[in-house]
Amino acid sequence: MPNVAMWGKALTAMPRITKEDWDGLDLVSRWLIATRSAVIIMTFTSAAFAGVLAFKAGAFDWMLFGLVTGGLCLAHATNNLVNDLTDHWKGVDQGNYFRTQYGPQTVEDGFLTVRQLITYAALTGGVGLAIGLYLVFVSERGEITMALLVSGLFFVLFYTFPLKYIGLGEPAVLVVWGPLMVGGSYFVITGDWSNEVAFASLAYALGPTAVLFGKHTDKLSFDSDKGIRTLPVLLGESLSRKVTVALLLAQYPVIGYLIYTGFFHPVMLISFASMFSLKRVFEVFAHPRPERAPSSLPEGVWPLWFVGVTFWFTRRYSGFFLIGLVLDVILSRG
Repeated sequence: MPNVAMWGKALTAMPRITKEDWDGLDLVSRWLIATRSAVIIMTFTSAAFAGVLAFKAGAFDWMLFGLVTGGLCLAHATNNLVNDLTDHWKGVDQGNYFRTQYGPQTVEDGFLTVRQLITYAALTGGVGLAIGLYLVFVSERGEITMALLVSGLFFVLFYTFPLKYIGLGEPAVLVVWGPLMVGGSYFVITGDWSNEVAFASLAYALGPTAVLFGKHTDKLSFDSDKGIRTLPVLLGESLSRKVTVALLLAQYPVIGYLIYTGFFHPVMLISFASMFSLKRVFEVFAHPRPERAPSSLPEGVWPLWFVGVTFWFTRRYSGFFLIGLVLDVILSRG
């Protein structure tokens, strides 16, 4: 029987459940938990960003928007499954590793066998790939759409290894959630590539990059011990905290520049309302990560410390950002 309440929970958080809980769940709930669907909102936002810009350009297509958004979300879900599978094979998530503390790692926790996880990944990725190939087929400039599809496939398969292991995981996220997702989606919907849209994508992509930086700063000692040389491992904890905050702050001058050039309507200044939430970010990132959960931290959050507040802020920024985009379109086309 469908567990709609669990669907909502899995879409907004990473439920901590037991094997007994898992066995009683419906297939949709299991898929949402296994794919860490709560973080896929960042991918949806990138696609929505492209869709709004396409509408502003007078070239919006509901079918193409729905397909590209669904394809991107399925690609993100597939990457999360491949990430868990790769880390299991390499022994990264064995024992008391950070990943298994903040949410289910379905193989390590015994929820899925390796074969079952491969099946999840193959079916999820297969549907996403089928959508991508269809978009190539219907595109008037199919060679560019194919190049975008191949680029996306590369990051889905090779983000976890080797990119994350050699300090390229964070730059990859900036490229993927920015020019590739936003610029690529805009191209698929409108049929035109726009360098302005690709640059404007940074106004959002810096957020997911900061979220990953925060996560890898939380995991710094774990990753270092496992030989995973993420950028926070290479930069050190103190500098990584500063870089994460800088990434969040950099979103505002990008918006300011785009308003100055006329790409955005001044109503996009509404995005700056999210700056009131930066106080909490500054308070958390001003100090090294505590060794144990502070008493004031809500139950179930630890060990998410830097990434927790970064994701919290990014969701708020994204809300104001999308409101600004909608108003931008209304005023620009009105």
